Amino acid sequence: MSIYLPREVGNLAGLALFQSSGGLGWVGLAPLIFIFAIFYFLLIMPQQRRQKKWQQMLSQLKTGDKVVTSGGLRGTIIALKDDYVHLRVPPDNLRVEVSRASVVSVSTEEPSK
Repeated sequence: MSIYLPREVGNLAGLALFQSSGGLGWVGLAPLIFIFAIFYFLLIMPQQRRQKKWQQMLSQLKTGDKVVTSGGLRGTIIALKDDYVHLRVPPDNLRVEVSRASVVSVSTEEPSK
């Protein structure tokens, strides 16, 4: 024995079931939002700040700055190009061309002797 329900009654029952579980969906979604917020504040935001500070440092490079590259070369900037920097590397005063993005730190101070 089967019971026949009109299509409209079936749709209303499904809609009522969907609406009753809607409030529970937000409660289940809250931990995911919380976890994303934690990741943003602990990982993403500090990395963006670091990247912005590094980009600013690269844009302010000038001749005479003492720099360290990501490869460990320490030298003095003698010329700047668009994407490259010419360094004088002691002790033999070698002239080396490195990419501007490889510069990781700058020191404009003269070392005290």
